[in-house]
Amino acid sequence: MSETFYVVPEAYHEALVAAAFRKRGFSQAEANAGVRLAADATRHGVRTHAGLKALHLDHAIGSTSGGCVPCAKIEKAPSRFKAAEVWNANRKHGQATAYAAIERAMKLADRYGVGMISVDNAFHYLWGGGYVMEAARRGYMAYTNCTAAVSEVVPYGGKFPTLGTNPHSWGFPTTDALGYPVVIDWATSVVAMGRVQQLAREGKPLPEGVALDIEGRPTTDPRKVRSLIPFGAHKGYSLSLIDEIVGAFIGGSLPTLRNRAPVPEGEKRTCTFFFQVWHPEAMNGRAFAKGRNQVENVRAVVRDILGHGNENAVLPGQNAAKFAARCDRNGGLLFSEAEILAFGEISAEIGTRPWALGDFKVAE
Repeated sequence: MSETFYVVPEAYHEALVAAAFRKRGFSQAEANAGVRLAADATRHGVRTHAGLKALHLDHAIGSTSGGCVPCAKIEKAPSRFKAAEVWNANRKHGQATAYAAIERAMKLADRYGVGMISVDNAFHYLWGGGYVMEAARRGYMAYTNCTAAVSEVVPYGGKFPTLGTNPHSWGFPTTDALGYPVVIDWATSVVAMGRVQQLAREGKPLPEGVALDIEGRPTTDPRKVRSLIPFGAHKGYSLSLIDEIVGAFIGGSLPTLRNRAPVPEGEKRTCTFFFQVWHPEAMNGRAFAKGRNQVENVRAVVRDILGHGNENAVLPGQNAAKFAARCDRNGGLLFSEAEILAFGEISAEIGTRPWALGDFKVAE
């Protein structure tokens, strides 16, 4: 049986989430960035990294504890590389920083074919897929990774969490070829911690083999989760390690100190971001089979992959596009009953009437 969703007008969501960020001292521009990513995540069915997660993360380790600094200014470090920039975010709002970085990377790609932004002293940007999707919508190929807010993942063969959930996000400009951008976005743990929090909110169990409790024993109770397991054994562990090593080259903190307190003298506790955007024209070999152009060749390659009896296979980003279309048909963002009730805590924080199920129609 499919889950029941309620249709929340986007203006309601924007007003509540923006007011919560403003209440915590963030600028209007930062609040707008937080709303933008939260709405885009919700619209595409990414319920683990939407507004509730953003505000929870900020409350737990962000503006209330110095992990994130409202209204901080980004500093650009000197560099001899014209297509690559290094930023010191000074613990600025993560979504505002990330949107600025992807925009700058696209401008660099317009000029040089490729643009790269490395960000040190950052606060978590939530859903990496949202930034690469934005670039893909506008005709670019894009990649981002980050070091996660805290170390929650046990390395393959280990027992103590010393890695983040460390996502990788890729976006491809395939709207002309397929009708939507292909977006490959995943945590390197079997499930993201946001998924654990979502299931706890919904009162549902975790699958087997994804998490450990405080004693290091497997658990399916999301309320007892202490650490997560990398997907694909050594393969997921290696992919998680990529984010940590990239972050180490940028200047990132030791994983077990990230957003923890106290921090030893001289050490750091901040995240890093890495963005790369490139223009499809910069990699166009202009020698496609049968005289196809770049878009036609992408379409032909995907058609071949999904042929031969694979017609029911799903491309990354396809389900997100379907969920977005469902939101559009219903005229708003879709939330579950548990999510509607959870937003009541945000309403209480800013002193407004909480949402009620009766305020909203049931989604078709």
